[in-house]
Amino acid sequence: MISEKIRKTIYGEKYSNIVFLAGAGASVVGENLKYGKTVRMIADDIFEKLHDIDELYTLEKLAKMCRYKDGDILDSVESESSGISKLDKSFNLEDFLSTLFHYRPYVSENDKERFNNTVQKILELIKENTNYSYDSRVLKHGALLKFLSDLSGKDGNKFSVITTNYDVLIEEAAAENNFVIFDGFNFTPLPKFDSNMFEWNLVKEVQNVNTREVEYKDKTFNLVKIHGSLTWEKQDNGDIVRKNKDNITETDKMVMIFPSSDKFAQSYQEPYFELFTKFQELIKRPNTLLISSGFSFADDHISKMITQALKNNSSLRLLVTDFNIDPNRQWDKDEKQYIEITEDKSQYNKNWGELVHLMDEGYPISFLKAAMNSDLVDYLSGRYLNDEH
Repeated sequence: MISEKIRKTIYGEKYSNIVFLAGAGASVVGENLKYGKTVRMIADDIFEKLHDIDELYTLEKLAKMCRYKDGDILDSVESESSGISKLDKSFNLEDFLSTLFHYRPYVSENDKERFNNTVQKILELIKENTNYSYDSRVLKHGALLKFLSDLSGKDGNKFSVITTNYDVLIEEAAAENNFVIFDGFNFTPLPKFDSNMFEWNLVKEVQNVNTREVEYKDKTFNLVKIHGSLTWEKQDNGDIVRKNKDNITETDKMVMIFPSSDKFAQSYQEPYFELFTKFQELIKRPNTLLISSGFSFADDHISKMITQALKNNSSLRLLVTDFNIDPNRQWDKDEKQYIEITEDKSQYNKNWGELVHLMDEGYPISFLKAAMNSDLVDYLSGRYLNDEH
């Protein structure tokens, strides 16, 4: 039943525009920390590493200084039972960093150097925790690109991958599988950002004197990294160039929207404004299929773009895929049953709730419990259609 439903969504009509949205979960491989990490995993790593460096502030100290949750960020029950300090489940790295950045101008002169060094270290740790290499034995990015390419057909009909991730897994998978990427950078020896590049394609002339036909290069796609990339660097003259990720070391030159509640404001800066505009333009096109993977819809800015597009573009279809397609309920170990998270609770994902509401109202939205690096491509390609087990 599930495979048949997915098949009708994917192949039920001829889409002229295929868009794939990859969130943090698209880089995750179960509990394997060698690959993708959730924001929570990154927060725990920062918490532990800062404890090991005496010259820097701990997260608890920073939380007290900037009055984030009045400095109360530890899980008291867990810490008492194990004797090891742990972050409370309610700790939100994005909200914390936003509070921290707002507090920065008010730090006293005596504390400023240590404070700035700690913030610098936090940003370096975020970079380290999002820097992984592609391995086709455990990651399915290559298989996904091939599927999207086959689904898009030929004749210059490029599919688009939108990602909030800084890592270069998609670029490395593309290189391994002979794909050509249009990522908003030109093709010079030191590629420079030029958003017009998304509109171009690769063609060759077919030797026919009468018609001057052209043939489009297959295996090409748009890659729109709306939160920046480990490989992008801002130059002193304002240009944004693409370099080897290991050659970019200064955090103030990194072109990355670090997790914070101010992501919305940052998205109006270059190059993010052009990238978000491109994303909006893509999901407004007629006959569009939008597939999301590992995107939690916790990001208000992106979520509102999608819900508005659904309301205004009647030919947009949305397939939401994730390892958990019901985040607004949690398993209660003691009661041995699921507990609904109500709208008044801070953990409630209002954007996810809005999508479920729109689905119930008849909008073309489907939810599939499948993970990018597990069984997603199998479902999308129809592998389970004739599986009797």
